[in-house]
Amino acid sequence: MNEIDVERFDAIVVAGGQGPMFTFERASEPQRKFVQFYEAGKVAAALCHGVALLVYAKGSAGEHIAKGKTVTGFANVEEDFADNAVWSYGLLSRDKHVMPWRIEDRLREIGANYVQAGLWRGFAVRDGNLITGQQNFSGEETAKLVVEALGG
Repeated sequence: MNEIDVERFDAIVVAGGQGPMFTFERASEPQRKFVQFYEAGKVAAALCHGVALLVYAKGSAGEHIAKGKTVTGFANVEEDFADNAVWSYGLLSRDKHVMPWRIEDRLREIGANYVQAGLWRGFAVRDGNLITGQQNFSGEETAKLVVEALGG
């Protein structure tokens, strides 16, 4: 990520998948790059489990950039659905979960105003230059907000 020159781009978009839940805590370079875009006033967007980055992304003043911001990301109701699905198929025992922690809970803990649209509904929100999409069905809504923020 060092080769991404913030001056050459107008936006950064972090996609989801399950990997971010396990890797973003140690991934200081993506955190730093996302914050650079955000603090430069450029579009900083994340969706689905990619929103997990916000749990670790702190600005130059040392505060979480999502603190006080209205954001969304993979909802507890969706995590519950995923857990119930794997439990019903016997893929995990009921004392285990698909994800190691919940984005909705963590975002609230850091002082973000977390909102969501319900189970598997396409949904995205923009708070200034920070754009977040709820889950994988939210790509279109997230993209529209990014284009709008870029003046398109």
